Amino acid sequence: MHRGASLLLISTLALHAQVATGERETVTVTATAADTATEQPEKEVFNRTLFTRDDQVLQLLNAGINVGQHEGGGKSLEIRRFGYNMDHGGVNGGLKILLDGVQQNQGTQGHGQGYLGSLKTLSPELVQEVTIVNGPFSAEYGDFSGLGVVHIRQRESLPQRYTARLQGGNFNSGRGFLGFSPDVQRRDAYAAYDGSYSDGPFLNASGYRRDNINGNYTRTLGRDEKFGIRLIGGRNNFTSSGQLPLDLVSSGQLDRFGYLDPTQGGRVKLGTLSAYYSKGGFKLDGFVSRSLFDLYSNFTYFAVNPLTGDAIQQHDSRLQQGLNSQYTRSHKLFGREANMVSGGNFHDNQINVGLYSREGRNPTGATTRDNAHVTNGAGYAQETVSLLKGRLLIGGGLRYDAFRYSLANAGTLMAGRWQGKATLAYAPWHDVPVTLHANYGRGINSVDARAVVYRPDQPRLGVTDFFQSGISSALGRFSLSADGFLIDRSNEQVYIPDDGTFELQGPTRAYGFEAKSTVNLTSRISLTGGLTKVGNAYFKDTRLAVTNAPHFVANAALTVSQWHGWSGSLRMRAINHYALDQEDPSILAAGHTVFDFALAKQVRRGAELNFTVDNLVNRNYYETRNYGTSAVAPGAPILSRIHGTPGYPLTFAAGITFRFGEK
Repeated sequence: MHRGASLLLISTLALHAQVATGERETVTVTATAADTATEQPEKEVFNRTLFTRDDQVLQLLNAGINVGQHEGGGKSLEIRRFGYNMDHGGVNGGLKILLDGVQQNQGTQGHGQGYLGSLKTLSPELVQEVTIVNGPFSAEYGDFSGLGVVHIRQRESLPQRYTARLQGGNFNSGRGFLGFSPDVQRRDAYAAYDGSYSDGPFLNASGYRRDNINGNYTRTLGRDEKFGIRLIGGRNNFTSSGQLPLDLVSSGQLDRFGYLDPTQGGRVKLGTLSAYYSKGGFKLDGFVSRSLFDLYSNFTYFAVNPLTGDAIQQHDSRLQQGLNSQYTRSHKLFGREANMVSGGNFHDNQINVGLYSREGRNPTGATTRDNAHVTNGAGYAQETVSLLKGRLLIGGGLRYDAFRYSLANAGTLMAGRWQGKATLAYAPWHDVPVTLHANYGRGINSVDARAVVYRPDQPRLGVTDFFQSGISSALGRFSLSADGFLIDRSNEQVYIPDDGTFELQGPTRAYGFEAKSTVNLTSRISLTGGLTKVGNAYFKDTRLAVTNAPHFVANAALTVSQWHGWSGSLRMRAINHYALDQEDPSILAAGHTVFDFALAKQVRRGAELNFTVDNLVNRNYYETRNYGTSAVAPGAPILSRIHGTPGYPLTFAAGITFRFGEK
């Protein structure tokens, strides 16, 4: 196949590093045909960086994704992309995140639609491959895929039989990872434990304790045939600083890392058992998952109830089951090379969800409480054909999702939507590695079952139409891609946490461009960078601005790989200021630029020293800002103000990693 068309069809950048044993550890980041803006995060991100916070996995994927701590750790991240704020991943288009085929976005969740807190069971050492689709261009993915998909796949075994990583850092932080992977013929397996603790920089220590277990067993049954079982379990407990009124911080009445309500925080327990089977082009996987979630929040302090305060408990007890099937077949279509992908998805949720007033962490009354049952079934097919001796690729796909929303003693309603996909890539010249591309996809995001049943006149599914066109090229040590995009959204959703409902605000549009490049300066040194610029994001009916998301996101990384036993990276991430209020453009969240540094040195065969510094220049910034009302004490005035969560100051960790036991 022609080189330029090959780049667009697969665009896979596999980054390899020789580990201490001499074997290769690989993390592959794949950009599919729908995403010619290829990704190339440095291999040390997963193999050698010491992660001091569990949110860093998403921060380091780049791809124009901006994320921020929402209450100082423990809670799911706030996610922003393409000029839209997706809250915790599930509204305003949504960013769909999967771990080994298991959807991490939880619909009808106690703390918002599409909540991503279950992603905290991920251990970076176990990541094998990350596939990023920069829009709803693949028919394989449905709910929450409007603004893209991140599919994380874990290893089936570890390169060595024994892996141990111990680390410690400031803010009373420590982490340990232990993994065992036996060497058995025709079988791949591991068992791993990941435990961490941190108080963070907060005056009200976060006491964030996280414990995860992870196991996999895969048996090769025959040529191109295997069967496997995975088990993931985790728990985390934490105290939150909450979002603080920044006018009080600016006046010196409140420390940047202070607090107003010491009882905020949460506790989570969850476990997932999954099984998978593959033979040739056929794949089948299924899972069952159980989770318990309680979040103790206080968004407005004393604005609603000046006597006892506005503290709430958000509860979610959930049982999930899922099944995914897929068949891939290469064939001839009108005498031309073609590839067909078809399959189906089933996802069922039984949820006890509620919102309670509280004193301390004791509930005092129910604001809402429901037993919800949400079922999503889907089927899809996508065909790609190669023409002009591989210089032209044309693809099209179709997907249908059906939803059933049910609340005990309240009723049942249905919803469904077709989603079309189209891809075109053309390499005009045989000898010039340039590919022109155009993509279209329709994506959906579901609505909380309570909003569907109690407000049947409102839309039950949000729709995103995403158009993209651009150019990509790879020449020697240099690769570049650039594209423009236009996004039409049917309705924006705003979550009202104090009563657990959603407000729909009307159709929107966003447009802009992206550019990404990689330069391999030497065989050991690479420079990568990318930026996403949103020209405008606005409500189509009123021309008012879409708020709470930056219009400029940039990243860059200088990476050194295995130079005389040294590996390291210097990374930069930046956003511009952005609007927080539609009516008053002067109310802004400030932008920021943050540098992170990682260094690793192989000291002997099987042993490696690691050192990581986050926020290298100790930038004073806020990861998340929101504009709303609050009263900070009984009888205090109710004010409209900006509330924020501070970014961590200079944070360091040092550790040692052992990998031994030849296979």
